[in-house]
Amino acid sequence: MRSAGIEAMNVFGGTAYLDVMQLVDHRRLDRARFENLLMKQKAVALPCEDPVTFAVNAAKPIVDALPDEERARIEMVITCSESGIDFGKSLSTYVHHYLGLNRNCRLFEIKNACYSGTAGFQTAVNFVLSQASPGAKALVVATDISRFTVVDGGDALTEDWSFAEPSSGAGAVAMLVSGSPKVFEVDAGANGYYGHEVMDTCRPTADSEAGDADLSLLSYLDCCEQTFLEYRRRVADVDYRESFQHLAFHTPFGGMVKGAHRTMMRKMSQASRADIESDFQERVEPGIRYCQRTGNIMGGTVFLSLASTIDNCPVDVPRRVGIFSYGSGCCSEFYSGVITPEGRQKLQEMEIARHLDGRHALTIPEYEELLTGGGAVAFGTRNWKLDPATLPAGMRTDKLSGQLILQEINEFHREYVWA
Repeated sequence: MRSAGIEAMNVFGGTAYLDVMQLVDHRRLDRARFENLLMKQKAVALPCEDPVTFAVNAAKPIVDALPDEERARIEMVITCSESGIDFGKSLSTYVHHYLGLNRNCRLFEIKNACYSGTAGFQTAVNFVLSQASPGAKALVVATDISRFTVVDGGDALTEDWSFAEPSSGAGAVAMLVSGSPKVFEVDAGANGYYGHEVMDTCRPTADSEAGDADLSLLSYLDCCEQTFLEYRRRVADVDYRESFQHLAFHTPFGGMVKGAHRTMMRKMSQASRADIESDFQERVEPGIRYCQRTGNIMGGTVFLSLASTIDNCPVDVPRRVGIFSYGSGCCSEFYSGVITPEGRQKLQEMEIARHLDGRHALTIPEYEELLTGGGAVAFGTRNWKLDPATLPAGMRTDKLSGQLILQEINEFHREYVWA
């Protein structure tokens, strides 16, 4: 049977972050409640950062490590986002250009809330499995930013929305998908998917968000259960507790994952409270650590959880990971695959934790200035040029060294440079 999955993987969590509890205190929110949500940091995009720069900075180490002949076999670039920069032109065209990839390549973008990353990944997996072009590879990049604003949407869309700013993050996850799945080998055909129309969260305008927090939680929990039941219907002898050594969840915030896992353990395994807590710490908690340091990065979050699982779990032998992906609106999927010691070593060469450690810690005044100081580049901007004065005053310029940054917009065309 043919194999497919992730040959290489990398994460870019931005250049700056804000301590979530500082923001909670600054907004005078309920500290006790937010401590239970298991959030620590949120990545914050600078004026010179956008979904393209995040995507390229995540993918570049993967592409640079490939020999020329293998780089030329990248025949598909899929960008997955709900933070696009144009209603027609795909982010993938910029990503393809700045990575210097072969022009005999399909370039397209998937927009589907937080499910977009899984949609792109499964498309790439099936392209590889189809053998339509034997030996071809696909580059999938889930990339999103949130320069946070909330729109008024009526009572149904504003209830209890205070969690959104602290949990909204920024980041990108890049994956090279091929028939040599060194990092993560997909269990081909082992998929349970489930979707229906629900107005839980949305982006009614290009640079704002709205939603119903309670409805979003209920939809997430329902989809987690229904996708697993469909997975179990298609795959024989599956047990939620015993079949997967690790679990990676779409992680809007850690507390949501903990609640979903608790519900699943009660319904599927009739587990006690003590067993549920122990199981969470062993199988799930390692996968939320990177998510706690970026906030929700939308389409890439579930793969950020997978990367965190691989990096932070003991992988001494091949282990199976169950993955739950959810996107508002909604579409969801439960699928699985295998990680190995060799794959863990390959991923650790990317030094994701070191990258997260090296970001600039924003002060509250610096964060507020980024929100209100006119530095953010709005969707549909026609002409713009980077003003270095809009960058945080306390940030060393070497934090951007070696990264692709947005320099200028000239008649809607975005122009980037290597810092």
